[in-house]
Amino acid sequence: MAMVSEFLGQLCLNTGSLEPKYPTVVPALDFDSDTDAARIDTAIKTKGVDEQTIIDILTKRTYSQRRDIAFAYERRVKKDMIAALKGALSGSLESVILGLMKSTTQYDASEIRGAIKGLGTDEETLIEILCSRSNSELVEIKQVYKEWIKKDLDKDVAGDTSGNFAKLLLALVQTKRDEPSAIVDYEKIDEDARKLFEAGVKNKGTDVATWISIMSERSIPHLQKVFQRYKTYSPYDMEESIMKEVKGDLQKSFLALVQCFTNKQLYFANKLHDAMKSKGAKEKVVTRIIVSRCEVDLKKISSEYKTHYGQSLQKTIMEHTKGDYQKVLLSLCGPEQ
Repeated sequence: MAMVSEFLGQLCLNTGSLEPKYPTVVPALDFDSDTDAARIDTAIKTKGVDEQTIIDILTKRTYSQRRDIAFAYERRVKKDMIAALKGALSGSLESVILGLMKSTTQYDASEIRGAIKGLGTDEETLIEILCSRSNSELVEIKQVYKEWIKKDLDKDVAGDTSGNFAKLLLALVQTKRDEPSAIVDYEKIDEDARKLFEAGVKNKGTDVATWISIMSERSIPHLQKVFQRYKTYSPYDMEESIMKEVKGDLQKSFLALVQCFTNKQLYFANKLHDAMKSKGAKEKVVTRIIVSRCEVDLKKISSEYKTHYGQSLQKTIMEHTKGDYQKVLLSLCGPEQ
C-alpha cells in the first residue's frame, strides 16, 4: 500500500501564492468518494477497461477529491488505486491520469526529477517549471522534492547543468525574490533598468551575473516597471536585448522569465501552440502544461490562446490528438468559453 501514501501523503500546500487562480478543474459538488471509488473499481475491472468513466471522474475532481477517492478505493478494494490505474491504462492517457493523482507541487517536483535523472538533461522542462513558478511555489517544490524524492533540488540542478545557465537556475531555486511592495520605488526601478542596459546592450560583452541577480531577486511588479523603463535607455526592449546578448539555454531561460513576468498565461499559450503547430503534438509538453495548470490558471491560458491564435485551445487539441488522450485533455480544458 506504499504507493498511496507516497503519492497522496501530502495535500497541495499552495496557499502562499498571491497570484489569482483561473482553474478549469474545480471541486465537484455533491462529491462522494465512496461512490466514485466504486465506479472506478468497476471501470478498471470491465473487460477492456472503461476508460471513459475513469476520465469523467478524475478530470472533474480536484486533487484533494482524487486523494479522498484513492483512500476510499483502498478501504473498499484493499488495493492501491494508483497501482490499479497504472495496470489498467497505458500510453499518454496513463501519463495524464497518474499526473492527476499528484498535487500540483508533487507533479512539478516529479517532472523536474524526470528531467534530471538518467542520460542527458531535459532542459526544456527545467526552464519551463523553474522560470514560470512563483517564489512561494518554488519554496513548496523544494520542500516536496526533499521529502518525497529524498534529494536536494539545488544539488540536483547544480549537478546536471553548467555555466551561466546553471547559475540562473540555481539563483531561482534559492528563492530570494522580493515580495511585492505597496510602495513603488522609482529610483530603484530606474537604477535596475540602467544596470540591465549597461550590463548588456550598452557595452561589448554581457555581465550575465548582473542580469541574473536582478531577474532572480526583484519582485515581479517591480520588474514589470523596470522593463518599461529599460526602453528609455535601450533601442531594444528586454526580449530583443536577450536575443542579441546571450544564446542557447541561457537565452531560453531569460526569455521565459521575461515572458512570465509580463503575461504568464500567454507564455503557456505560446508553448501549447508551439507543441501543436505541426502534424501531431509534442505530447510530453502538452500533458505537462495541461496537468500542471488545470487547477491553477488553465482557463486564462485558454482565453489567451484564443485571443492570440484566433482558434480555441480545444479545437487545436481536437486537430492534433486522438482517442482517449484527446478526451482526457478536452475534459481537463473544460468547455470553450
